[in-house]
Amino acid sequence: MTGSAPDDGAPQGGRYGETVFPPGQAGEAERVDFGALAYDDITMTRLRALGVGPGWRCLDLGAGTGTVSRRLLNEARVDSVLAVDRDVRFLAERPAPGLDVLETDITAPGFAPGRFRLIHARFVLMHLPEHERLITTLAELLEPGGVLVLSDAVDLTSDRTPATPYTTTMRAMWHGLKATIGTDVSWVPSYPHLLRGAGLVPVAAEIHVPPLTPGSPISRFWADTWERSRAAMLATGLVDDAAIGTALQYLESDDCAALSAGMLTAWGWKK
Repeated sequence: MTGSAPDDGAPQGGRYGETVFPPGQAGEAERVDFGALAYDDITMTRLRALGVGPGWRCLDLGAGTGTVSRRLLNEARVDSVLAVDRDVRFLAERPAPGLDVLETDITAPGFAPGRFRLIHARFVLMHLPEHERLITTLAELLEPGGVLVLSDAVDLTSDRTPATPYTTTMRAMWHGLKATIGTDVSWVPSYPHLLRGAGLVPVAAEIHVPPLTPGSPISRFWADTWERSRAAMLATGLVDDAAIGTALQYLESDDCAALSAGMLTAWGWKK
């Protein structure tokens, strides 16, 4: 993929939710919910198209505030959902019948919470190292006939993307997040290949790009994300406070003519 996430610069040991985006920071649940408003409908449309419904036992990784977990229960009528996160405070605040919550690190050795018909992870693996090992581990947790569904960001800024306050700031964000917490979206388009390598077949993928319009959930999500990752962005030297401020104004103006990062969703079945 051509994009702005750099290939150099090892992360400095931070992690999502620690160095950047700590759950205890005021407004973090609202930021996560802006992302949910932008992407939940497309996620649920895909999961329903895959046949998710009654009789299914589901694992929702990096469940955040639990919007997908609860919609699986309330709309798809699945039997149960195990929602997993390293910090489950938002999940604990919003319980639901059939929703079980597990606070754990999916990268830890021995992560094996059971067998599932659906395993779903959205905007999780892009923040983690050893993604190939993790995909193999998740594939092993599927029951026969189960499906692994992975969604992550694809960067749509490139050297040929017109220079705007938005593209400049997004590039700084990707660089800053990689340097601080290891976020790397450069490998996300390889998901179908990685799922097939984990023994899943058939595999397929699609990309969804929500429109950037003033006041939309995705525009508010990026604005809040930039604010919360401002220190990491400034450390790259690619932007200063004035440039971020200009980008925030641009994002909320009718002059905005840009593509949001896309969400690539890939899935593979266990025979």
